[in-house]
Amino acid sequence: MPEAAPGTAMRKKVQSYSDIGVALLMVLIIIMMIIPLPTWLIDLLLAMNITLGVVTLLVTFYVKRALDLSIFPTLLLISTLFRLSLNVSTTRLILLYGNAGELISAFGNFVVGGNYVVGIIMFLILVIIQMLVITKGAERVAEVAARFTLDAMPGKQMSIDADLNSGLIDEQGAKQRRQDIQREADFYGAMDGASKFVKGDAIAGLIITTINIVGGLSIGIFMRGMDAAGAAAHYSLLTVGDGLVGQIPALLMSTAMGVIVTRAAASSELGPDLINSFTKYPRPLYMAAAMLMSLGLIPGLPTVPFMTLSFLMGALGYTVSREANVQAIEAEEQQAAQGAGTQALPGGAPSGAAAGAQAPAGEQPKAEPVSPDDVMKLLTVEPMEAEIGYAIIPLIDPAQGGDMLDRIGTIRKQMALEMGIVVPPIRIRDNIQIKPTEYILRVKGAEAGRGELLPDHYLAMNTGGVEEDLIGVPTKEPAFGLPALWISPDLRDKAEAMGYTVVDAPSVLATHLSEVIRKNGAELLTRQEVQKLTDMVKENAPAVVGELLASLTLGEIQKVLQNLIREQIPIRDLVTIFESLADYGKMSRSVDFLTERARESLARLISLKIQGADGVITAFTLSPNWEQKIMSGVDGDLTRGWQLNLDPREVQKMISAISKAMDELVMKNLPPVLLVHPDVRLIVRRLIEGSIANIFVVSYNEIVHGVQIKTAGMVE
Repeated sequence: MPEAAPGTAMRKKVQSYSDIGVALLMVLIIIMMIIPLPTWLIDLLLAMNITLGVVTLLVTFYVKRALDLSIFPTLLLISTLFRLSLNVSTTRLILLYGNAGELISAFGNFVVGGNYVVGIIMFLILVIIQMLVITKGAERVAEVAARFTLDAMPGKQMSIDADLNSGLIDEQGAKQRRQDIQREADFYGAMDGASKFVKGDAIAGLIITTINIVGGLSIGIFMRGMDAAGAAAHYSLLTVGDGLVGQIPALLMSTAMGVIVTRAAASSELGPDLINSFTKYPRPLYMAAAMLMSLGLIPGLPTVPFMTLSFLMGALGYTVSREANVQAIEAEEQQAAQGAGTQALPGGAPSGAAAGAQAPAGEQPKAEPVSPDDVMKLLTVEPMEAEIGYAIIPLIDPAQGGDMLDRIGTIRKQMALEMGIVVPPIRIRDNIQIKPTEYILRVKGAEAGRGELLPDHYLAMNTGGVEEDLIGVPTKEPAFGLPALWISPDLRDKAEAMGYTVVDAPSVLATHLSEVIRKNGAELLTRQEVQKLTDMVKENAPAVVGELLASLTLGEIQKVLQNLIREQIPIRDLVTIFESLADYGKMSRSVDFLTERARESLARLISLKIQGADGVITAFTLSPNWEQKIMSGVDGDLTRGWQLNLDPREVQKMISAISKAMDELVMKNLPPVLLVHPDVRLIVRRLIEGSIANIFVVSYNEIVHGVQIKTAGMVE
């Protein structure tokens, strides 16, 4: 194998000791606050602080997205602490010895010309710029970005599901994109808090400078016998130099923070983005050239600067206009060449009921006689079916370029991997009684979802952070109810550049179909399907199935599996589920009791499902008072059957408290988990399932050993 480049080998070697370097830096920060350091070391550390600010700011110019510099909030904290420790060290040297090194003296004498009044004014100006302009603006942008990023998560998740359903990405790609979304939300949340460090650093610098001036004057006059003017000149210059040395890196870091949080829709590095933005349209350049020339002709104003800039703007506008014309001509020639090489294909008319909708006016098709067999067929209810308007037929029909059938196959495969259920074939039929662009999704004949599609348009969803309006047809995304717009294809690139989440019409239908299957998966698991699953397990584990069927019927097994699916517990591990049912089926045939025991056998799977990105389960617990009230209000038990007798007002109070607690977890981008006693888990779940959606009610027995649990609070 070829040897690694020297630079790469050196970088890997440095990275292997990076943890030691960070630890030594934190130790150095503590030492600087306690032990006096020599002036030569202070000069070196101050130069390092300036270098860190410059390098960090320059790195942000090359970052294309915020996650490329996800370490920035932590870096901001460490640099702020480092800068404050330097302030402590330099203050000690100034007050003890009247000397804090050559760098501070140079800033106090050379940079401000030895005039401490000018130095104080410059220092105050830097502090005002940092606090009121850069830091305040970056803090507001980070706060809004954190809120909008959290609000945008459902839309982004839907976009990932749409791409997964359409086959554009695989399971690994979808997992990676979901991790990126979570990391992005964590990053902006951390930036929202880290911005407070910079603001506090500016305030601390102002207070430290004031203390240094007052303390220096006091020491110089009362302890060293200096006159007031001499003490003011000496200590004020050192203090101003110290303040400037500290505030310049702080200003650079706060500017870097502003660059990071404002580059939300960057497509390349900052330099090319700026050039492309200012040279995309020639007309503003011509207008700027004319305005500058007018200013140069006004008597009393300097002519040469305005005329020079006017000439440069005019030349730049001419260059941009000429390149745009050349690109337009090349595009027309390419389009003409493509048009000459293609031939028109005959289009097929829609079939079925949609074809009848295109019949000429005044001609009524003759009704064929209905036989008894035809009437009997109408009594059959399809497990799942989709009724579509005739305008949506091209999305379905492969002869017209539709790929919806392939997407449905991908959805069925995804549901099998994700939930462990086999989705039955989905019957698709046209219906002229609904709008041409409308569709209805049915589960066992009952409507489970409805939406509208514009086949030749794209659905653009403002998932947060987009303030610019877009021309389109207002609508709502059918799966999650998000506000959206149907836009023409030529606006797709513009919408994506503005920050909209854009998906095509087939992806909208596929996503809605996936959500309907998830919500109604339990109803799709029929007894016949359970028989097929049992036969499949019997091939590899006949002893388990034999013992299971000796205790329980197919109907009881079906109800247990349906209960698991209703709470979003995958049933792929059928051997484990069947073993648990075979063990406890001899004790009781209560479906509720067996469901709880099956859940406990799937503790590893449940724990994995409710873990956060860091592998920790963060959950609220139900207070012992509530659990005791529920236990005392239950007549019977899960083994023989139970009935709950509780005051409805008490139940409503508990539901409100749980809902508020779960909202706190969702705001922190964590799974909404409520941890309760095993004896009341099912009862609590039944009480809240009609009021709170997408919540995991988990008992202590369903947490696998070794998983870390973090309590977010108690529902009182």
